Amino acid sequence: MSRITGLRVRDIRFPTSREHDGSDAMNPAPDYSAAYVEIATDALDGLVGTGFVFTIGRGNEVQEAAIAALHDHVVGADAEALLADMGATWRALVHDSQLRWLGPEKGVMHMAIGAVVNALWDLRAKRAGQPLWALLADLSPEELVDLVDFRYLTDAITPAEALDLLRAAEPHRAERRARLEREGYPAYTTTPGWLGYDDEKLARLCREAVDEGFTQIKLKVGGDVDEDVRRMGIARAVVGPDIRIAIDANQRWDVDEAVTWIDRLRPFDIAWVEEPTSPDDVLAHAEIARRIAPIPVATGEHMANRVIAKQLIQAQAMSVLQIDATRVAGVNENLAILLLAAKHGVRVCPHAGGVGLCEAVQHLSMFDAVALSGALDDRMIEFVDHLHEHFVTPVDVHDGRYWPPTAPGAGTEMLADSLDVHEFPDGPAWAAETVPGDAVRVA
Repeated sequence: MSRITGLRVRDIRFPTSREHDGSDAMNPAPDYSAAYVEIATDALDGLVGTGFVFTIGRGNEVQEAAIAALHDHVVGADAEALLADMGATWRALVHDSQLRWLGPEKGVMHMAIGAVVNALWDLRAKRAGQPLWALLADLSPEELVDLVDFRYLTDAITPAEALDLLRAAEPHRAERRARLEREGYPAYTTTPGWLGYDDEKLARLCREAVDEGFTQIKLKVGGDVDEDVRRMGIARAVVGPDIRIAIDANQRWDVDEAVTWIDRLRPFDIAWVEEPTSPDDVLAHAEIARRIAPIPVATGEHMANRVIAKQLIQAQAMSVLQIDATRVAGVNENLAILLLAAKHGVRVCPHAGGVGLCEAVQHLSMFDAVALSGALDDRMIEFVDHLHEHFVTPVDVHDGRYWPPTAPGAGTEMLADSLDVHEFPDGPAWAAETVPGDAVRVA
């Protein structure tokens, strides 16, 4: 038996605002950041579980404090017991009545629980010698259903229905895994689309995306409609008629404004409209979806929990569901959302980019492709070519596709040097007294 001996959390920030990487209509100067957690045990193997919550700078210290508040729930516990029953572990954390009062099941505390849950999954996968996607895909349908909390969901999916879905997929796992390993998982890229880029950079990155094999790109919109029309014109001229272009408003609009704005951009053959309004406003999403049809609405990266996912599906408020690896309470809750989507025939195209989000969310999509929906042809994972060099096992994206990771773990472990250089506020990357963007060091 081994015990968990430490939960360490660090404030890690990257000064991406200096080059306008990640800029959009609502977030003009983001510094991609992570409240990064490491879970250690006294086992002789020396393996450490890692997880994080993605933020964009200021406030990362609040997320760090929330993760630290979970110390007594984890440190000193029997590691084998926690890892062997991750369903019970998830429920013990999420159902803590005092922590729950801070949500319930949403916000900073819920995401903190997700970081710890994901770190435990990383540790379990490392101990098993498997990448997380393969570990999950090897679990039995019964084991997978036991990971999910179906409270608040049974009007949309029951445990029995989830079990039926997973059992129906089980005989096809081997052939689906072989196809995934042979063909990879489709990707699209947001790298060209940041709002702060000038026209030359936009055109160059669009051209490079096509050359690299991507069949869809995404542009940020919502700052100025005439500028958006002009930028879309540049992108469409560069990529030609056969490359899909999605747009992302990052929650910028009210309902009527969204419809009017999208109508201006409709001639550019929009693949989908992402986050047109408040992520909490299910009915506004539904109204926009109805009025802009057949252009699809995509949303989900900011949804607080599985309940919002359920409502978005029930209200037909979107047709592309975008899970995020660190927004909800970790792997378990994302499994619940994947089951909801599979039951109701909604395609899942995850949000990624950020710092480490590509590395983390690929495992969820690949599990889904092998052991649940079996879908590849109508799915894609977002890709942004930033900060992968800071990870022990960075994503392998080429020919416009994600290729399945083979290294044990969840892909969330960062390099020790990268952590030291980018720890805020005293790492060398933040040595200047004042830094451009959202993060300002106070001397």
